[in-house]
Amino acid sequence: MDAPITAGTLVRSLICTVHLGDSCTTLVPAELGYTSRDPYAVTLTFHSRCQSVPWTFARTLLSCGLTTRTGDGDVHTWPDVDDEGHPVVAIELCSREDRAVVDVDVPDAVDFITGTYSIVAAGKESRHLDVDAIIAAIRASASN
Repeated sequence: MDAPITAGTLVRSLICTVHLGDSCTTLVPAELGYTSRDPYAVTLTFHSRCQSVPWTFARTLLSCGLTTRTGDGDVHTWPDVDDEGHPVVAIELCSREDRAVVDVDVPDAVDFITGTYSIVAAGKESRHLDVDAIIAAIRASASN
């Protein structure tokens, strides 16, 4: 069995273009975050003066979205170009009431994804999970 790996985190600040319907587009400061404590996921957090809004989704959605349309459920990703012809990865976020499409510049997305794989390699995610602790937590919550 491999030795446990030290926890690692990565946070990248960026400016995203957010499309809210056909006529509303705005630039929003955001962060892409990753931690080996949740090795299958990334978090895209949007910041405003009033609050921060995080969306957590599968790391593979962001990675695969660089080259192909992918996703099922609340998050979909695909390669696209912005209004000026620059390559972006489009991230569609859906809620019960609304949807937004967020454009992340490809160089920012590639830099971030590359960094996450240097923390936890693809296929090695399970080495970073304490399954016994997860099961114990589920049992504890079920007995309450």
